[in-house]
Amino acid sequence: MIITAAHINAMKKLPKVQLATSLPGAKPICLVGTKSIAGITNLAPFSSITHLGSSPILIGMVTRPDTVDRNTLKNIVDTESWTLNHVHAEILEQAHQCSARYPAEISEFSAVGMDEHFHPNISAPFVKESRIRYALNLEDIVDIKTNNTKLIIGRVQLIEMPDEALHSDGSINLIEAASLASTALDTYFSLSKVAQFSYAKP
Repeated sequence: MIITAAHINAMKKLPKVQLATSLPGAKPICLVGTKSIAGITNLAPFSSITHLGSSPILIGMVTRPDTVDRNTLKNIVDTESWTLNHVHAEILEQAHQCSARYPAEISEFSAVGMDEHFHPNISAPFVKESRIRYALNLEDIVDIKTNNTKLIIGRVQLIEMPDEALHSDGSINLIEAASLASTALDTYFSLSKVAQFSYAKP
């Protein structure tokens, strides 16, 4: 099968979204925790997350165009604080339900039955049921003019995970933590280790 730009342009909206979000392959799926200035907590699943550097540790995520109300984006801009919480199978249905468009005055924590967890000096809520979770402060917002999306860049402030999840080499055992990956808008995958190699040199 060959899919050309003309074929893509002719596709209906939902199939085109499914194709676009599947094309890069499986990606991490996290719940983004924020809190509004009014004190309402918010949860939204994001899979457009990647690391942008290690010194300092910077994490980027892409938000959809703000042509409609985007509570997550607004809260990040207003408070400059958010959390990323890995999703595992035991909270998957609740995490997926957070993608529904709840009004700004409704907390997804309450709507889907998950618990807030806070740390001192961090305004954004963590997901208590998540096994790997971390907090970020806003560093930059890059406008992507081609499609009116935004790259949100955050500096990691605090990481919380089980002791056994962190390897001596600094890597995280995502399989032990049962972190999931996703494609499209509705499909989720478990992780399995295929291989691990030494650092490559010429």
